[in-house]
Amino acid sequence: MTVVNEALLDARLGELEKARTWSARLVSKLEGHIRSAPDEALFRINPHTFARERNAPEAEVIDLFLHASACGLFGMDWLLVCPGCCTVVESFRSLKNLHSHYHCSFCQADHEAALDEYIAVTFTVSREIRDIAFHHPETLSARDFVFKVGNTRDGLLPDGRAFVDEKAAVTKAVCYVPPGATTRVEVEVGEGTTLAASPEGKASLRFAVAGPRAAAAQVTPVPFGVKDAPTKGTLAPGKVAFDVANGTAERGTFVVAPVPSDMPMITFVPFLTGKQLLTTQTFRDLFRTEVIRASEGIAVRDLAILFTDLKGSTALYDRIGDLNAFSLVQQHFESLHDVTVRHRGAIVKTIGDAVMATFVSSADAVAAALEMRAEISASNRGRSDRELVLKIGIHRGAAIAVTLNDRLDYFGQTVNIAARVQNLAEADEIYISEDIYESPGVAAVLGPAQLVSRAAKLKGVQQDLTVFCIPAAALRT
Repeated sequence: MTVVNEALLDARLGELEKARTWSARLVSKLEGHIRSAPDEALFRINPHTFARERNAPEAEVIDLFLHASACGLFGMDWLLVCPGCCTVVESFRSLKNLHSHYHCSFCQADHEAALDEYIAVTFTVSREIRDIAFHHPETLSARDFVFKVGNTRDGLLPDGRAFVDEKAAVTKAVCYVPPGATTRVEVEVGEGTTLAASPEGKASLRFAVAGPRAAAAQVTPVPFGVKDAPTKGTLAPGKVAFDVANGTAERGTFVVAPVPSDMPMITFVPFLTGKQLLTTQTFRDLFRTEVIRASEGIAVRDLAILFTDLKGSTALYDRIGDLNAFSLVQQHFESLHDVTVRHRGAIVKTIGDAVMATFVSSADAVAAALEMRAEISASNRGRSDRELVLKIGIHRGAAIAVTLNDRLDYFGQTVNIAARVQNLAEADEIYISEDIYESPGVAAVLGPAQLVSRAAKLKGVQQDLTVFCIPAAALRT
């Protein structure tokens, strides 16, 4: 029976409705989902899937779940997903618990965490609003715990089926193993490879199965939670009795499954990556306390980074006075913020009169730069002096997401190059690197604009960098 805390739901939906202007019926669709969806559909919601199924804008739906989390309707879950088998290797309620390396006990594979790859961000309804079975994973059956909590449905086989369903269908045994006890698990194994493992990483054995069929059951000990336990073994086809000795103080889970000789190609439906979330202004505004604690940071494979600066801002303060200049500069910051958000980017920080912003898409970064320049130019109309003159530079590449001064920031050579590309710009110029120029969608954004290319020598960069200038003559209004 579904039980919803009506008073609390109404109060928090009221907060959500006031947070911003929403598309028609979007909040009511979310309310209907909270009230009537099955428990599984309220656990680790993929906002991209939610948007697609309801024909709603993805960016707005991400904002919806972020605001809903901020007002206590949902909680965020950060998942480390194995790209090879769809296992949720680890999950966290906060970004600060993420780390840069993880190991899948099913694939026996190590992975480096990257914000734009298999770090997925999902949303689960708050227990205060509606108590669902997945708030109490200890009460789930072993099969539900392994396949509904320990795996994601976002990985698909070539025929469109969820890989986890095939994984569940071929699995020979799934059970809990009580603490401090030995549990016998009996299965039939055939030729090939058989995996005997725990989702918690307390056991991960692969057995080569070959030769004549065994005349009697093969009793095979499995040390559970023992450091440096064996990871390989051999078996004959036939009955096997796995004696799982759980030497830990916690209940665990144990799975026996055949390993296909040729693993199928798994593709993932779009999901909210850590990179996309960190490049969402709403997340940065609402969750300022979220930080990365990993000492080495978390990798980002590809990110578009934009820097702006004001030309002659020191002279501006001298010419019109501190108060007037400060007011103009603040207006300029607000304008750049609004343009960045419209183009699906986020302001990382301001440095003096400069702005650093990030975008998932290079095309969005270039479109934002053109609009920024046009807006600042428009704001100068009617003034005897062009009081605000913008310079912009954009580059893309790999970076490291870190926490600096209690704020999410980025570090690395891509950031350095982006800043130095901006330094090449003069009044009203936008400079972009060759990596940006060649990115998908950028040519369409630039349209007929005539760009000037040249090789630039940048401080700290060994090779000359090809850059393209969108000159002031290409200013769009």
